[in-house]
Amino acid sequence: MYVIIIGAGRTGSTVIDLATQDDHEVVVIERDTELAEEVSATYDCLVINADAASKDVLLEAGIEETDALISTTENDSVNLMVTMFGKQYGVETLVSSINDPADMELFEDLGISIVESPHQLNGQYLYRAVQHPAIQEFMPIAGDAEIFEATVDEGAPVDGLSLIEADREDLLPEETIIVAILRGDDLLIPQGETNIQADDIVTIFARNGATSRITDVFTRA
Repeated sequence: MYVIIIGAGRTGSTVIDLATQDDHEVVVIERDTELAEEVSATYDCLVINADAASKDVLLEAGIEETDALISTTENDSVNLMVTMFGKQYGVETLVSSINDPADMELFEDLGISIVESPHQLNGQYLYRAVQHPAIQEFMPIAGDAEIFEATVDEGAPVDGLSLIEADREDLLPEETIIVAILRGDDLLIPQGETNIQADDIVTIFARNGATSRITDVFTRA
């Protein structure tokens, strides 16, 4: 995956660390020279020392070819401008941190995935939004275990199946448990015969974390 990350501060550094660990092709835009040099020396990625709120800089970073654009600055105006450029150039996945809750509606109207602080967890959420778009919320537990929420797409492999049928078709790995299903305003505690339906928000416990093997069964290919 080709990923452009805007900002290398506390949030951005977490995203950079996760993305480079997964061997994605990463381009970082950071206007602070010292931070830019530190990232360049620490990570295997291209670093552009410039202000990202510039179409020319984003074009230099390859915005026309990127799969995901993640903006992590502490300035919502910059984040908004950057993601608007991303929208203009048809970037498939746009994710941004947000610092002032009053700005949330502006980002939501553009269809941008947004995450609020704290910084380290914020970085993990931002990266999750790119890595597994189906995930809405997640909470790390001990080791690799996680609890997370995902929305069921219409036509997803698990759409219309009961838990027993999903297990019979080996759709979910062992030690993965669907803890709850939110269907409209109703909260269901699922049993074996409970059907999973499109638009359900399912809460999942995964001992080995939210891998693509799990999240793909809730999304339409």
